[in-house]
Amino acid sequence: MKLSRYPLSLRPRSGEHVPPLTAQIARASNPGGTTAIWVRDRLDGLWRDEDFADWYPRDGRPGLSPAQLATVCVLQFLLGLSDRQAAEAVRCRIDFKYAMALELDDPGFHHSVLGDFRDRLTGDGRADRLLDLALARLKEAGLVRERSTQRTDSTHVLTAVRDLTRLEMVTEAVRAALEEVAGTSPHLLHGLVDEDWGLRYGLPVRLGKNPTKPMTRILAAGDGGVRLLEHLYRHGGHRTSGPRVQALRQIMVQNYHRDAAGRLRWRTTEKEGGPGLPPSSRAIVSPYDTSARYARHGHIISWKGFAAHRTETCASDGPT
Repeated sequence: MKLSRYPLSLRPRSGEHVPPLTAQIARASNPGGTTAIWVRDRLDGLWRDEDFADWYPRDGRPGLSPAQLATVCVLQFLLGLSDRQAAEAVRCRIDFKYAMALELDDPGFHHSVLGDFRDRLTGDGRADRLLDLALARLKEAGLVRERSTQRTDSTHVLTAVRDLTRLEMVTEAVRAALEEVAGTSPHLLHGLVDEDWGLRYGLPVRLGKNPTKPMTRILAAGDGGVRLLEHLYRHGGHRTSGPRVQALRQIMVQNYHRDAAGRLRWRTTEKEGGPGLPPSSRAIVSPYDTSARYARHGHIISWKGFAAHRTETCASDGPT
C-alpha cells in the first residue's frame, strides 16, 4: 500500500497544534509523560512537512505527512518496535497520537508505508539532511551543545555462538545447510545424502584444535560443501536457498580455492605461500551469525562478535 492511498487533507499535519481532546486524555492517562509525549512537548515535532518538499513530485495525489512518518520512525527505533508494532501504536496509543497531533479517532496507516518512507530516505543524502535538521532543533531546545567535552569508548560483545576452528566451521556450515534444506525442501536431498553423510553431519561437529588426519578432514569437508552447492544448483534449490546455504557459499570461498589444475585447495596465508585469507573485517566466524567478526583489542584481548561504541558528554548540567 503506497503513500498516495492516504490523502493529507484528512488529517492534521505535523507541527500543527495537538487537538484539545487528544492533549487532555494523553496528559490525564500519562501524567509522568512518555517518550512520544516528550518529543512533542520539548521539540514541537522534530520536523515540518516543508522540510520534505523535494522528496515528492508536485503532481499526483498527496500522501501521508512525511514529518509524521519520520517521527514514527524515530519513536520506532527508540522503543524497538517492528513496522507492524509501530503502525499499531499510531492506531492505538494515545501518546503516539499526541506526538503527531492526530485526532483520537484517526485510523493510522498500513505498516508497509514505513518501508516506503525509508526507501525514500536512503536516496540523495536525505538521511544526512534530516539528521542536520533534527540536530538544529535539538540545539534550539538546549539539548545539544557545540564544543562540549565528550568521550568515546567501546566494549566487546561476544556473539552467542560456539567458538569454532576453521575446519569445524566448514563442517558445521555443511551440516547447517543440510538441516535447512531438509526442513524446507527435503526432496532436494534425494540422491545426495547417504549413510556416510548421515554419520558425518548428523550431529554438531566437535573436532578441537588438533583433530586426527586434519588434511583428510579438510578435503572431505570441502568436497561435501561443493557437492551440496552443486547439487542444489542443478535441481533449482539455489533459487529458494535460505541463510544457511548462503552462509555456506561464503564460508567455502573464504576457506578454499581452486589451483591451476582446478583442484580444491585449503586457503593459507600469503606468508605460507598461499593465496591469502580474507581480512577479519570480512571473514565469517559462524554459519549461524554471518554478521559477527573476529576482533582484537591490543595484543591481549580478542573475541568473536561485535564492538559496541558509546559516546557521552562530560558536562555536569546537561544530558549524557
